[in-house]
Amino acid sequence: MESSWATAKSINEDRLLIARTRQGDYAAFEALYNKYKGQVYRTALAIVRDQGAAEDILQDCFIKVYTHIDRIDSSLPLIPWLYRVTVNLSYNWVTRRKRWLTPLENVIDRLTTAPRTSPEQAVEEDELQRAVQEAIYSLNFEQRVVLILFYLSNFSIREIAYILDVPEGTVKSRLHYGRANLRQKLLGDRRLSIGVAYEWS
Repeated sequence: MESSWATAKSINEDRLLIARTRQGDYAAFEALYNKYKGQVYRTALAIVRDQGAAEDILQDCFIKVYTHIDRIDSSLPLIPWLYRVTVNLSYNWVTRRKRWLTPLENVIDRLTTAPRTSPEQAVEEDELQRAVQEAIYSLNFEQRVVLILFYLSNFSIREIAYILDVPEGTVKSRLHYGRANLRQKLLGDRRLSIGVAYEWS
């Protein structure tokens, strides 16, 4: 699969590290871990909203890399495989713990943060931010994950479909209904302006 998330140089580097890991070179495996641990951790944290759980998911993800190293197709970018494992592990955690919260602070900040000129304005902006968070947290897991990957991680529809192992049409549908549901919740919240709600049109 062609992808915008990996250069030919990066794919070749990963191919070499995977080959060395298969030969028992732990330093090569550690290099893979150091290269991708930040992306895996941030994605897990965005889904589960728990630092300890995100750290566990990070470790579990790379345990799967190590135990499945012989099955990984080194001719393809490694990162989409890592994201797929991360999303699956995160889903399992959310299902077990029934935690339906997602910290989309980057998106929320973009929508609600402005220069603060007074304590009163700071209080108002904090209230707006909480309102947006509540609306996002209320979405179901499938819609929320697509919004995270699309807005927070900047993946394309095609890339998200590959990560989630679903048709592109399914991703488009989840994105459409996720934005619509979020917009509806925001429009019904008096703490927010109509302009904030229609950022999700």
